[in-house]
Amino acid sequence: MTLNVDPTDPPKLPRHDADEYDDVEVHGTDYRRAELEAFLEEGAWVEAFEAWTEETDLDAEEFAIAEDLGMFDAFDFFWDDFADRVGYHAPGIPEDWKERDLHPELTSWNTVSGINAAMAEFGEMVSRTLKEEYIDWEAEYEAPDDLPDF
Repeated sequence: MTLNVDPTDPPKLPRHDADEYDDVEVHGTDYRRAELEAFLEEGAWVEAFEAWTEETDLDAEEFAIAEDLGMFDAFDFFWDDFADRVGYHAPGIPEDWKERDLHPELTSWNTVSGINAAMAEFGEMVSRTLKEEYIDWEAEYEAPDDLPDF
């Protein structure tokens, strides 16, 4: 299924500690967000977006809800030197979406879970695109020599 929509603008990455997220564990504090943000602006965002629209299960109405809620602006990407990867935090619709009346078109858990899953998939696509196509630096973390062999 192909989602036929125009790419959103890349997000402005926040400048706070990535360890504040409940779903992320990062070792180190040099998140290299300025460089990642530049890569997003240079084309990584659009490249990943176009690849994602080829694979996503979101339809145009669900995409519009995510866009209306500012979900694409709420992504965060950061360098995780320990894991030698681009980490990400994908925004999600909270469990109390119904009580908060977040959007008039949000009417089912199926829609909410579909949007949340699609945001995670998009975050993974952007992360992979950045690492494979844009980043040319090496991780600086060196494991100690005395680690056991498994």
